[in-house]
Amino acid sequence: MPASVTAFAEAMTTSSPGGGTRHLHLSPSLLSADFMNLADDVKKMEEGGADFVHIDIMDGHFVPNITIGPPVVEALRRATDLPLDCHLMIADPDRYVADFANAGATYITVHVEAAVHLYRTIDQIRKLGCRPGVTLNPATPLSAIEEILPYVDMVLLMSVEPGFGGQPFIPTLFRRARELRRMLDERDARGCLIEADGGIKLDNIREVFESGVDVVVSGSGVFGTPDPVETLRKMRKMCEG
Repeated sequence: MPASVTAFAEAMTTSSPGGGTRHLHLSPSLLSADFMNLADDVKKMEEGGADFVHIDIMDGHFVPNITIGPPVVEALRRATDLPLDCHLMIADPDRYVADFANAGATYITVHVEAAVHLYRTIDQIRKLGCRPGVTLNPATPLSAIEEILPYVDMVLLMSVEPGFGGQPFIPTLFRRARELRRMLDERDARGCLIEADGGIKLDNIREVFESGVDVVVSGSGVFGTPDPVETLRKMRKMCEG
């Protein structure tokens, strides 16, 4: 990883999102970007003040859609110094985490529903030099990750069913984020980021942030607007202004 990315990841690990002044971390999803002009859309993300680039990786097995693989992640790594937030929506993630780590991923999150041996997968991600995270579908109970919480740097709560962009927001996210924040605080794991993904737009981002979410993923809520750069700026202002 570039030195700037490594320093950013280390800073995020030692921060305390659960205490003191909280800051919003924006992670626009490339799933809704223009795949003919990904580099241009990444530049828009940088101009709008994005903190991460969210990359949705789907295999057509775990979810009914196919997106991109390691070669595109490698190309994105050359196009930006922003941390690459790689969300693996794939079956048997153990087979591929090394490929995405070598391609330049900063964070790699895997689904608890797909990782049969979750501790081993998380351990592998960290040994490869990336920040490990775990993802839960909307109907998966938080109890499924209690044992792995001490070992991850991010928990991604889905607020839609994974697989396609543009789905309506599932409001149970608010309760789940508040409960997860409590779980992290009780374990003194405030350095673990809470991320939310799915249906987040200007009209609900403030409530998402106030529920305890640190990292907001938005695809169509950014790239489906007339001016993605201004939308990102408005999102930050709504939460921090």
